[in-house]
Amino acid sequence: MPTYLSQRLKKVKNSPVASTLLSLQCGIEKEGLRVSLNGRVSHAGHPKTLGSSLTHSSITTDYSEALLEYITPVFQSPVAALEFMQELHSFSASQLQHSGEYLWPASMPCFLDGEDDIRIADFGSSNTGKLKHTYRVGLAYRYGKIMQSIAGLHFNFSPKDNFWPEYQKLLGDEQPLCDFQSSQYFGLIRNFRRHSWVLLYLFGASPAIDTSFVKGRDVPLLKGPGDSLVGPYATSLRMSDVGYNNKVQSVLSLCFNDLEKYAKSLEHAISTPLSMYEKIGVKVDGEYRQLNANLLQIENEYYSDIRPKRVTRAGQKPVHALKEAGVEYVEVRNIDLNPFLPLGIDAQQSHFINAFLSWCLFSESPVISDQECSVIGVNQTVVVHQGRKPGLMLETCAGPKSLHSLGLEMMESLRLVADIMPQKQQVLAAIEAMTARINDSTLTPSAQVLAAMEQGGLSHQELCFKLAKQHQEYHLKQTISLQRRQELSDQVHESIAKQEQIEAEQTESFDDFLAAYLAQ
Repeated sequence: MPTYLSQRLKKVKNSPVASTLLSLQCGIEKEGLRVSLNGRVSHAGHPKTLGSSLTHSSITTDYSEALLEYITPVFQSPVAALEFMQELHSFSASQLQHSGEYLWPASMPCFLDGEDDIRIADFGSSNTGKLKHTYRVGLAYRYGKIMQSIAGLHFNFSPKDNFWPEYQKLLGDEQPLCDFQSSQYFGLIRNFRRHSWVLLYLFGASPAIDTSFVKGRDVPLLKGPGDSLVGPYATSLRMSDVGYNNKVQSVLSLCFNDLEKYAKSLEHAISTPLSMYEKIGVKVDGEYRQLNANLLQIENEYYSDIRPKRVTRAGQKPVHALKEAGVEYVEVRNIDLNPFLPLGIDAQQSHFINAFLSWCLFSESPVISDQECSVIGVNQTVVVHQGRKPGLMLETCAGPKSLHSLGLEMMESLRLVADIMPQKQQVLAAIEAMTARINDSTLTPSAQVLAAMEQGGLSHQELCFKLAKQHQEYHLKQTISLQRRQELSDQVHESIAKQEQIEAEQTESFDDFLAAYLAQ
């Protein structure tokens, strides 16, 4: 009997919807710590040769001055996004080599000599810059700086705009287009949450950490080479309680079943004071310690493996943008940097993620019950710590099943989706490569990290610094046209001038600016 998925895909393939899927939009955001010649985190400010971290559209900083973030525009294919990302890396490498710095290739950081080793990002004297800085100061008071030194990769996904009206017509849906689009995105998100464990298994690349990251904490890891701790079967310690450890936010239980409830939950969190944060204080002795004492200072503080997103207007809160115009794209946030890849990700992985997200969109997606929500959390915890353990069982609503059998079932479904995907052959090749990883866990990045450490007698610090040097050599060898290099150089100067203009034209006090922002 035909399945829901096969029936849906058949309808899509034999309709005008198919022509709208000739390309899928994607953008990539990638973080990486700047480290010095001795492999320690850089204490230098964001390089002026890379522009203003406040106003540059493609090169900025995340939490700390040393945590570079590269952002691509939206492209019609992952390959184009990766080509743009490569240009950013090659341009940056040519600047970083002059100051004797490298880009750390792993999600889990280098050796850190305590909280004082990390310098919070400074975005200048404008109110917008102060808002961004103060938010990060608040994160330091709430969670510490060490946790904020973790790097990751965000993958943004959306069909083209002309897909939605055709798809709505195909399904015979009559609600406003923006509501239909949001409801379909939330169906994708629900399925992502159910099955995102497979991305942790396939692409998790943080099975080891430097001992300095958990100094003073009791963690369920074993002694590894040098000053390393390892999880023998771990896939992504970054996504575990060893990495993004946030017990306070566990009480949120944000509902991902629909936009209205999601927005309501977020608005409650950003407007509800928490006594432990009130004790920190907001403005103490004339200095801001946090934006407010609420459960979340702003929406971005909520850690989740996927987010519904919409481009905001200047000064607009993300949740208000979503409520006003609906979901525009989704941001996948559970992807580790693969330290063996110069960009942390490659085309094969990108094609697979596109197929996986398309599968999440077209598959049946019932509302997540409280019971299923608990199962989802259990499976994620098991996979990040024990994902490569032979015979590992995961929970399903139908009872326990092996990760291996669930993974192979998923690959069969993905092959069906590949039939309507752009660049079908590359997608199928990616699915076959990931099927091999399901069958043989030694092919996963997490297994390869541990193997490289063991075979070379290298600590996490030594392996990653070795790879950092190799990747910089690679980036420096990649050619950028003179025109493109000039464009990147122009962006640097334009971004600095733009920041100076913003600061020069500012008249409102930060107190008034912050009050107006929070009062939205």
